[in-house]
Amino acid sequence: MSAAVSSLAAHYDAIVIGASAGGVAALGAILGSLPADLPVPVVIVLHLPRDRPSSISEVLDGDCALPVREAFDKQPLLPGTVTFAPPDYHLLVESRQSLALSVDDPVLFSRPAIDPLFESAAETFGERLLALLLTGASSDGSQGVAAVRQRGGSAWIQRPEDAVSPLMPASALAHAGADAVLTLDAICKRLSEFHP
Repeated sequence: MSAAVSSLAAHYDAIVIGASAGGVAALGAILGSLPADLPVPVVIVLHLPRDRPSSISEVLDGDCALPVREAFDKQPLLPGTVTFAPPDYHLLVESRQSLALSVDDPVLFSRPAIDPLFESAAETFGERLLALLLTGASSDGSQGVAAVRQRGGSAWIQRPEDAVSPLMPASALAHAGADAVLTLDAICKRLSEFHP
């Protein structure tokens, strides 16, 4: 195991992921790469229609060695779990121990939105946070990536030319930069080696 790979578990206490257009397939690949002994929680916002239930957690649960669930308010934040924001609620990291749902106004026409998740997680975890921003057709996530990096966390952004929809990763790169700009395959490879 390389020093770079082994340092993932040593340096991060949580992973947050944001995706929009093209995100279901990208998230399927990422969740399929996560090891069964992943020692940190994974919290995800995927832009969803606000007016109907989502089956995304059930759809992707079969791809992942970890349990994949839709969030509920005041849910415990546990290692080795994957939690999706539900439709029409922002998902926030309330503390190192719990998540919260919010009905604050949509951000860039989205609720759930990526920025509130990334910003709240950055405030909670600081330099111990890893944020991944994937394919999408809006600029949601740009402010969140900036917040993560300002607080010492790390942001990996999908290479825009590798994304189904390049606008979201390109916007974040222009606004906030990144600690790594990677293809989806490269992100998956790094995460697959994220062991205790």
